[in-house]
Amino acid sequence: MAMLLRKVWESVSNRSCSTSNCATHRTIQITTSSYSAIMTTSSYSSLGALFDEIPLDILVQIVKLVGPKDAVKLSCVSRAWRLLVSDNRLWIYFIQNHHYDPWDSVFFAELNLRSGYPLQTFPSQTGELSFLRIFVQRAQVPGSVIIDGGSGYCKFGWSKYACPSGRSATFLEFGNIESPMYSRLRHFFATFYSRMQVKPSTQPIVLSIPICHYDDTESAKASRRQLKDAIHTVLFDMNVPSVCAINQATLALYAARRTSGIVVNIGFQVTSVVPILHGKVMRKVGVEVIGLGALKLTGFLRELMQQNNISFESLYTVRTLKENLCYVADDYKTELLKDTQASLEVPAVGWFTLSKERFQTGEILFQPRIAGVHSMGLHQAVALCMDHCHDAELTGDDAWFKTVVLSGGTACLPGLAERLEKELHELLSPSQANGIKVIPPTHGADTAWFGAKFISNLSTFPASWCMTKKQFRRKSRVNLMW
Repeated sequence: MAMLLRKVWESVSNRSCSTSNCATHRTIQITTSSYSAIMTTSSYSSLGALFDEIPLDILVQIVKLVGPKDAVKLSCVSRAWRLLVSDNRLWIYFIQNHHYDPWDSVFFAELNLRSGYPLQTFPSQTGELSFLRIFVQRAQVPGSVIIDGGSGYCKFGWSKYACPSGRSATFLEFGNIESPMYSRLRHFFATFYSRMQVKPSTQPIVLSIPICHYDDTESAKASRRQLKDAIHTVLFDMNVPSVCAINQATLALYAARRTSGIVVNIGFQVTSVVPILHGKVMRKVGVEVIGLGALKLTGFLRELMQQNNISFESLYTVRTLKENLCYVADDYKTELLKDTQASLEVPAVGWFTLSKERFQTGEILFQPRIAGVHSMGLHQAVALCMDHCHDAELTGDDAWFKTVVLSGGTACLPGLAERLEKELHELLSPSQANGIKVIPPTHGADTAWFGAKFISNLSTFPASWCMTKKQFRRKSRVNLMW
């Protein structure tokens, strides 16, 4: 080991010390106590004759070049080496350079999500996080299957992959709508396990639950419970070892590295405005629902194209044009006076040119009456939700609901986040509007899938988030008793 470090020292001695990147600067306060301990201990315990004369900052740079595996071996040499190697700065560097997840995502997840639900955050105890332990534990976490059953399209893949490995239309995978729920769910999950070529019994599963049964009434609670129990029953009957089922809005919030806020999910048929505090949907505050979704926008663009004698063969062509050419205008009336013509070639179909249709399509989110829909606009629904959150006085201040996170494929329309933020500032009083921030989908149409990925790769997964078959049966027996 000494010979290895001697070679590393010779290679690094001619280099200038590199500056830590911004993410390390943001977390440098984490390392102060451990670094002080190294300084104190190293005066009583030797690192070895070859290394006692080397400044500790240089030694940390050397160990970085050695790599995480050999760094762990070094911790067995002596107490002084163990303290040096346990320096959080070192393992932050290793996570940044030897890990497949971005550092900001890892730090958010380990700080806020590692304890499982209900969430427990320890901002005053950040210094107690050991990133050496986190690095080792994350390396040992088993891969899991992730299925985001969106209202329009399902995304599925492995938690260790950089992105979903596949996607398909949800209604095609759900089987006969007239079949019993159990049969439909079993067909649904069996299809994806077959596509991924994996046995259900080999990995845990993390899946999103659709945002449905919005009310806080007893019947809505019973419907949500029935759906969740049916999902668990089917998966455990398929011998899945453990299951983590979370609603899509919460997963989208986690993907944006937030635990509280308002999630605007533009689904296939409806748009829901969901207030979430510390990872829990505040149904008592109220979930606002607008009868506008991706399907309505696609249908409205089709109508505009027909009115302007633009011929097309299928809704696939219209959806492709919507996703690639449409946007949301910052000022609708001003945009009407501009030349907004643009063209796109749809593979195997041909070239299409759109003009005002490009921004008129997204405008119905704010002015539904344009499309003949009698409903409040998106900005009005979000403002109403904020009013309810303010009146509920759930916390000491209003900061928790002033972050608005957009989710869903249609939410990726360019200009939507900026327009919604502008409309909210104009609609609300200055005191209410102060601090409002609208965040576009952090991972596009796959945002909820990535929120599930955050959970799947936690150092404490699956124990902190998943339910086993034994736990589910025990819970079911307790519910029957009461």
